[in-house]
Amino acid sequence: MLLRVSNIFRMKFLSLIGLLSVSVLAAVLVSASPTLSQAQQPSPGVPAATSPTASPGLGGAVGTAASAFGAQTQQSGLNIVVLDPAHGGTDPGARGTGGIRESEIVLDFAVQVRRALELQGFQVVQTRQGNENPSFDDRSTTANAQRGAVFVTLHISSTGLPGTVRVYVNSDLPAVANASGLIPWDRAQAPFLGLSKSFGDLVQGFLAQRFKGSPDTAQSASVRQLRTTAAPAIAVEVSSVTVEDRADLDRMAPGVADAIARGAAAFRPSYVVPSAPGALP
Repeated sequence: MLLRVSNIFRMKFLSLIGLLSVSVLAAVLVSASPTLSQAQQPSPGVPAATSPTASPGLGGAVGTAASAFGAQTQQSGLNIVVLDPAHGGTDPGARGTGGIRESEIVLDFAVQVRRALELQGFQVVQTRQGNENPSFDDRSTTANAQRGAVFVTLHISSTGLPGTVRVYVNSDLPAVANASGLIPWDRAQAPFLGLSKSFGDLVQGFLAQRFKGSPDTAQSASVRQLRTTAAPAIAVEVSSVTVEDRADLDRMAPGVADAIARGAAAFRPSYVVPSAPGALP
């Protein structure tokens, strides 16, 4: 009996212990749940972590730089020579006793000068290709329409020591602007006199090395064709139509062509190209 009561008591006691254990465990779980939930939320005042934004790849950065570079305007320097074989048509220029005509000789010279300039990388624009006679203004208009150009007019003289060559630049020509600030057409060369002298001296220096008796520096003179040209401009004059044999002049052509081309190439680095054709330097 006592054993049975004891067993019954023991069973009740164990049941009570079990109930208490379950209650304690449930309380622990309930109190722990908010803590776990709160652990998943950001703390007040602290921004939630975000996924890092993908940075542009190297290819994208290079592409942008390449586009910006490609959009830049390349600055071009001196690249055009306007070549003017003087006279032509009904104007034969100087004439020699042997039937030599200046207009014909300079056209032949122009062929070799053009070839030498193109070998130096220049584009050549001629004021005449055949036996035409453009006006002075037409020739200047051709030159003034170019950007990044110099002007070279070719002549054969009726005087001077045969076998020599002289370069001329226009004499002093004060620039007189009108009320609108524009320089008159017949003084277009005025702002370019300094550049013309530099260009002329370079060409004359190479000519002096080739043709004994030629001056060392360019000469100044009032040259109608240069006065209306808004670009560095020179006149190259070969002596002379008085030679008895035209072959004497023909043999000078390669040396004259080489000197002009080398002078233009040497002048190229010092020439700042105007922003527009015919603009001031």
